[in-house]
Amino acid sequence: MLEAFYYWVQPHGRVAAGIDRIVTLLAREDKIREVIPFPKNQNAVDLLFEATSPVAEEKLIDLHLCLREE
Repeated sequence: MLEAFYYWVQPHGRVAAGIDRIVTLLAREDKIREVIPFPKNQNAVDLLFEATSPVAEEKLIDLHLCLREE
């Protein structure tokens, strides 16, 4: 598995190192959210970056991007 990480292969098939869970145990925390660098709330919203918020039109123009309606 560590060799796969060298080639930027993401773990799949429900196989992962589980480092966040190990750190949770070592830190003696009750919740895994306390050790995850960018946790999301129960609504899957990243409160630090507001990751699920809409992008401002000015930012899209600056990056020469447009959103398509499908």
